[in-house]
Amino acid sequence: MKYYGALEAGGTKMVLAIMDENGKILQKSTIPTKAPDETMPEMLAFFSARPISALGIGGFGPLNLDQGSADYGCIMETPKLPWRHYPLLPVFREKLGVPVGLDTDVNAAALAEARLGAAKGKESCLYVTVGTGIGGGVIIHGKPVHGLMHPEIGHISVSPAPDDPMPRGVCPYHPHCLEGLASGPSIEKRWGVSARELPEHHPAWEIESAYLAQLCAGAMLTFSPEMIILGGGVMQRKFLLPMIRQKTVSLLNGYIAHPAVDDGLNHYIVAPGLDTQSGITGAYLLAREAEQRGGNRRG
Repeated sequence: MKYYGALEAGGTKMVLAIMDENGKILQKSTIPTKAPDETMPEMLAFFSARPISALGIGGFGPLNLDQGSADYGCIMETPKLPWRHYPLLPVFREKLGVPVGLDTDVNAAALAEARLGAAKGKESCLYVTVGTGIGGGVIIHGKPVHGLMHPEIGHISVSPAPDDPMPRGVCPYHPHCLEGLASGPSIEKRWGVSARELPEHHPAWEIESAYLAQLCAGAMLTFSPEMIILGGGVMQRKFLLPMIRQKTVSLLNGYIAHPAVDDGLNHYIVAPGLDTQSGITGAYLLAREAEQRGGNRRG
C-alpha cells in the first residue's frame, strides 16, 4: 500500500491529510496558519509519521511557479508577512526526501473538480473560492494555467455597485478589486457582522451577487470556460448561486448565444461537485503527478 501526503495550505488554516492510492483519506489534521517557525515543524511531523511516496501542496499565494527561477516553490508577496518569500517547496522536499508537487490552492481545487468533480469530462473550467480571500484556478485543455505567474482572479477590477456603502473595498493593494469588495472580510467590515450571520434578504447579497456576476460574465467573455464553479465559505449561502446566475445573464445582455445561457446558466455556474474536499483532493492529485514525474516540476 502506498501513502500520499496532501496539504491544503491556506492563509488561515492548514489542512493536512494522508491518503491511499485510491484517494481515500486515512488521516487528517487541521492546524492554524501561524508563523513558519511554529507551523512547519507540526506539518513536517505529521507527514513524517508515515512513509509517503510523494507530497502535493495546494498553497496560498502568490507562489513562484517558474521552474527556471532560483526562487521556484517560494511564497511571494503575500499579506501574511511571516510567510513572505518562504521556501515552501524546497523545505518540504529537503526534509521529507520525496517528490513534491506544488500549485496554488485554487488551481489544485480546479484540477480536482476537472478530474473528479463538477467539471469531470470537460476540457476547461474556472474554479473560484470566495472566503477569507478570493482566488481562482483555471483549467485549459485539462491542465492548470500558468503564465507570467498564475491567475490572480481575486484582484481583477470590478465596478463598484451604486448602492455599496464601502465602494473602495478592503484590499491594501487595489481599490475596487473583487477580493476587496466581495470577500468575507469585506462583507464583515461593510455590515458589521460576518456573512454567515446576515439574513437571506439582507441588501448585502444583492451587492455580493452583483460583484460575483461581474467576475462570471468577464470570464465567459475572455477565456470562455466550459463551466464556472463557485466554492468557499461565502458560497455556503446556497441562495447566492441563483442570484449570481440571474445577474450574469443580465450583464451578458444576449451577447453570448448558447444553450447554457438560454438555460439561465443553471448547469454552467455551479457549486463544487466535491463539496469542501476540492482543495485536499487536488493536493492529492498533485502528489500523484509528482510521483509519476519522479521530481518536483509542476504539471
